[in-house]
Amino acid sequence: MTVQAVTRRRARTVSDVPPFKPSLVKAVFGEVTSMHVSRAAAQAAASVTRTVLTEIVDGTGRAAEEEGRKKLLPRDLLTAIGRNVELDVGDKWYDHSPTFRRLNGDLYDARGVLVPPVRRSRSRRPSAVAGAHRFEAGVRKLLRSRGVTAVPVLVRDLDGIASVFLTGLARDAAMVVREGGVKRFGAVTLVTPGEPATDPAPFPKDSLGARSTRSGDGRTVGMEDVLAAATMQLFGGALRKRALTEAREATRHTSAG
Repeated sequence: MTVQAVTRRRARTVSDVPPFKPSLVKAVFGEVTSMHVSRAAAQAAASVTRTVLTEIVDGTGRAAEEEGRKKLLPRDLLTAIGRNVELDVGDKWYDHSPTFRRLNGDLYDARGVLVPPVRRSRSRRPSAVAGAHRFEAGVRKLLRSRGVTAVPVLVRDLDGIASVFLTGLARDAAMVVREGGVKRFGAVTLVTPGEPATDPAPFPKDSLGARSTRSGDGRTVGMEDVLAAATMQLFGGALRKRALTEAREATRHTSAG
């Protein structure tokens, strides 16, 4: 049975696979904010992270299948990200990963300057990178649910991507609470050569996303805050729509407390 066949067979049950425990999710939130995190918010954050990692694993699996393999390698991850920009969610992990240095050449910043290797800090302050190992059990469970395995270095990369993504999600959700809603800056205008530029259209309302302004107290991160953060973390494509839909489904019967 091919990886694609396994993926199709598993697709209907992916929402039943919770690879990241609520206690882990709340621990990550606790590292970036002192706010209370509701049960529904924790479930939504776990669901969004699971959806993102599932898409990354499936894309990596398709790359491996083209070479007749079921075991995923780091180069398969690079291929998946290169084919689908929506999967590029772990850039803060890349500086710490030998995969993106060894297989992608030297690392350069936006100005074209060579980035030196990152020195390990002895600081005991929690960070997404230092805490990436906590995601290993969940990542391995997710890999099994998709019918594939991965070499240890790739498991570590998936751990790191999950960790930095969830940390960013928690940080943005806390910002939504503090600022009372989603704050969007800037706009993109598409211009055809030879034609005058027009004013950018208003940002479209996402029927699956969160409201631009929030209700509730300023001390609790709720489900809608997490969904608003997800719209900030993910591009406005199919992955974001699926992540928001699955998160709402995962919290349908969960109280806000």
